Amino acid sequence: MIRVLVVDDSPSIRLGIRLVLESDPQLKVIGEARNGEESVDLCKKLHPDIVTMDIMMPGMGGYEAIGRIMSEAPCPILVLTGIESKSMVEVGFKALALGALSVLPKAALFSPDSYEGRELISQIKLMAGIKVVRRKFSPDEEDHKTVKGPAVVKSPPHHAFFPRMKKEARLVAIGASTGGPPALQVILSGLPPDFPLPIVVVQHISVGFSAGLASWLSNVTSLKCKLGESGEITRPGTVYFAPDGNHMRVNSTGSLSLDPSGPVGGHLPAINVLFDSVARNYGGAAIGILLTGMGKDGSQGLNVMHQAGAYAIAQNEKSSVVFSMPAAAIALDAVDEVLDLSLIAPWLTRLTDNK
Repeated sequence: MIRVLVVDDSPSIRLGIRLVLESDPQLKVIGEARNGEESVDLCKKLHPDIVTMDIMMPGMGGYEAIGRIMSEAPCPILVLTGIESKSMVEVGFKALALGALSVLPKAALFSPDSYEGRELISQIKLMAGIKVVRRKFSPDEEDHKTVKGPAVVKSPPHHAFFPRMKKEARLVAIGASTGGPPALQVILSGLPPDFPLPIVVVQHISVGFSAGLASWLSNVTSLKCKLGESGEITRPGTVYFAPDGNHMRVNSTGSLSLDPSGPVGGHLPAINVLFDSVARNYGGAAIGILLTGMGKDGSQGLNVMHQAGAYAIAQNEKSSVVFSMPAAAIALDAVDEVLDLSLIAPWLTRLTDNK
């Protein structure tokens, strides 16, 4: 039985969430909280398996509540927010940076038979088993104001691939799932605004949030982040995200193509599709990075890139929210380097600083 704490200031929304969740015999709502203060207290008393968290509440809001729960009574947190405006979508990504695992739209959650209802149940089941780590929290974190520009961290190892990649690298391809948005923020915040390579990204995320993710990352990093468009030519210092409902590929001239043909390995967009196209069209002139996430998407694609001569990086277990995707790539011997998240941006900067 998965024990859920529901946090929302609206009684009707709390009831709707309860009805959806308890339509599944494996889920049980063990408590409801009207604001952040109550949610922190109930987490300490009830030790839920997972929390659904609203953000805009009277008194202590969702940001501070997430920070305090992750500091005082850590457990998986799933944010539910409206997607009526760009600002509301970006709310969810600020929450992810504070320790929440995922974000879903709150609209139409009142029916277990709706797409949103089924997705909520599915996400609860997936997230509840994740072991989260305790995080320190400062009230100043609540606004989550990130300083743009390179981060100051220790240097990564100087690998034998450096000389060749300094001359040949033309593209960076990144795949991420659960825990990906804050991981991407760490990497992109650590890169200079004149980073000399295009970056293409597939991030598994709920429908309706891809544009918000790109907008949020543009605001909290020094790089331009946008959704990829069919026929668009990739440019240095720009980050292109696969949009909702489309696989994204890149050809040898740097032109993007979008494909809505259907899921591959259960994912649309799929990391493997992007990585396969990079391997085919860039060979050893590409860098592939597989970040935190559930499942195995990206592992086969990274292996294809690795065999084509690309430099392949996997995020290490210590810095991953969920290690499944990087672990799957490591198991295939598809990885040249396993790096802590804090080392990936400095590594990329050193690799390209003579371009």
